[in-house]
Amino acid sequence: MRVKAFKAWRPAEGKAESVASVPYDVVDTKGAAALAAGNPDSFLHVVRAEIDLPEGTDAYSDAVYDQAKANIERFKNDGILIREEKPSIYLYSQQMGDHLQYGIVATCHFEDYEEGKIKIHEKTRRVKEEDRIKYVDIQNANTGPVFLAYRDSGKINAMVDAAKATEPLYKFTAVDGVAHTVWKFEDATELEAAFGEIPATYVADGHHRSASAAKVGAKRRAANPNHTGDEPYNYFLAVMFPESELKILAYNRVILALPGTKDEFFAALNEKFEVDANGVAVPRKAGEICMFIDGAWSTLTPKTMPGATDPVAALDVSILQNEVLAPILNIADPRESNDIDFIGGIKGTEELEKWVNDGRAVMAFSMYPTSMDQLFAVADAGMLMPPKSTWFEPKLRSGLLVNTLD
Repeated sequence: MRVKAFKAWRPAEGKAESVASVPYDVVDTKGAAALAAGNPDSFLHVVRAEIDLPEGTDAYSDAVYDQAKANIERFKNDGILIREEKPSIYLYSQQMGDHLQYGIVATCHFEDYEEGKIKIHEKTRRVKEEDRIKYVDIQNANTGPVFLAYRDSGKINAMVDAAKATEPLYKFTAVDGVAHTVWKFEDATELEAAFGEIPATYVADGHHRSASAAKVGAKRRAANPNHTGDEPYNYFLAVMFPESELKILAYNRVILALPGTKDEFFAALNEKFEVDANGVAVPRKAGEICMFIDGAWSTLTPKTMPGATDPVAALDVSILQNEVLAPILNIADPRESNDIDFIGGIKGTEELEKWVNDGRAVMAFSMYPTSMDQLFAVADAGMLMPPKSTWFEPKLRSGLLVNTLD
């Protein structure tokens, strides 16, 4: 793996808490506007720039990309963001309740993505990928990092422990209760060499960000007759976490409409699953799916389990998709269907009940979380999971460290 230090743009002293924002893709325009209200330093003015334009502005319009560019330039010119004098690598910790994880912030070479050394497990949507390509190209920057995982390394762990003993650049607790701390490594070359010994990293979250970064890099490579592979545009921003520290939550489903009657649905369901009306809302183990319908929870257990040799078919989300969503509910492609929505496990099963009880959905499915071993197995096999198979929490903050492509 080619990992490199970079000259970050980062919040000026005392500005980190007011600048750092949630990622662009976990909040809609209305939510972003509410979070940024009264705070001109919020990085949401960059990653969700439509909040500074007239209500109803298309989030994919040229005006939004231009506004984002103007806003990031304002952050630089007004000293909200300052630039490091020399390239560095950073340590970034997040603590949510009892869960604590330490990630290494650096840049990764886009050709490692092209060559499969940065492995993926989900398919991207073209419209979202094109949005991120245009956004990165116009900003000339990676404003939000790709979330990568790597297999544990004792050598890297030792460097992390040393960095933790130094004075942090930033330390604050966000409004959602997640604590964020950033340190700077004194010696980037040792980390670059250590990651050079790691054969692969895995995209945990940020498939559209990584795909778009690679395409922007390829576009600039093609336009440069003197391309060497060392230019700044070859590298994109990432935070890399050891697998043992990562926490995957369930990614649950709500069904908005039935193609037929409930009797027809239950008749088809009982052909493939043992249905136990036990009131359990959260699956107790892999191979169980909990369903909420008509005010009650039931546990579904497949009568026939798929073979373990197929890492995708063995996933609980695949079992639900292949045995319920597609054949019974006519949801062949969840990315394109208007009859399904997805709710991150961080919101709990109470949110699923609320959707059904309020009439926004007719039923909900509570899933057992995908494991890191399953993610690695699928990615190593060059296969893809169904959409919305993993929900990583806590989310990385945007604006703490920004990488420009110059």
